[in-house]
Amino acid sequence: MNTVDAVKQVLLRSGAAWVLWLLGACLVITVAIIVERCLFYRSRDCDLRALARRLGRCLAERNVAAAVEELGRSRSVAAAIAAAGLELAAGGAAAADKAMQSAAALERRSLERWLAYLGTLGNNAPFVGLFGTVVGVMASFEELGRGAGRAAGATAGSQLGSQLGSQLGSQLIMARIAEALVATAVGILVALPAVIAFNYFQRRVASLLGATEVLSNLVLAHLSQTRDPEV
Repeated sequence: MNTVDAVKQVLLRSGAAWVLWLLGACLVITVAIIVERCLFYRSRDCDLRALARRLGRCLAERNVAAAVEELGRSRSVAAAIAAAGLELAAGGAAAADKAMQSAAALERRSLERWLAYLGTLGNNAPFVGLFGTVVGVMASFEELGRGAGRAAGATAGSQLGSQLGSQLGSQLIMARIAEALVATAVGILVALPAVIAFNYFQRRVASLLGATEVLSNLVLAHLSQTRDPEV
């Protein structure tokens, strides 16, 4: 037995059922990640306008402690980054800016968690389904070859029976090919929500991080004004 035959036998014995189970497990994981990410992003969002107004009042009074306390009441990404800058307010605007950049990098890492899985699954799930289809088609043609061999060995006296058997065999092969195509359909079904969620979450992350500039610039403006009384 050469290498090609050995690989063919392994694929035929394994079948395509495990591909469907794999895709089903990936779909369950995808749904769990989508739910978890939606809840997480919702918890890290806030009414930015109201928070900026309250923070501005504290900074206008030059009460950094009250500003940090106000930010601590919020779980939003913008509040966490602005609080990191105020913690180094004594070092000036440059120190606060570096602190907020570091905090933003940490927040981005948390916000982008599991997104790589969604992107990878969205790109590769159709190929996994196609692999299952190929294995199913191989099994169908293998069965077709066996049926042709049995028909060739039939006697002339049973020619009519052989024709009927050939027709039934062809119908069976077509039915099995149709079943094999289910794997491709399932692969696309698994990929669609993963791709949609990945694109949506990417925009959500960009929106949350972009909103942090509102509070960050407010903090830097306060520190610059504090350092330069003439401004």
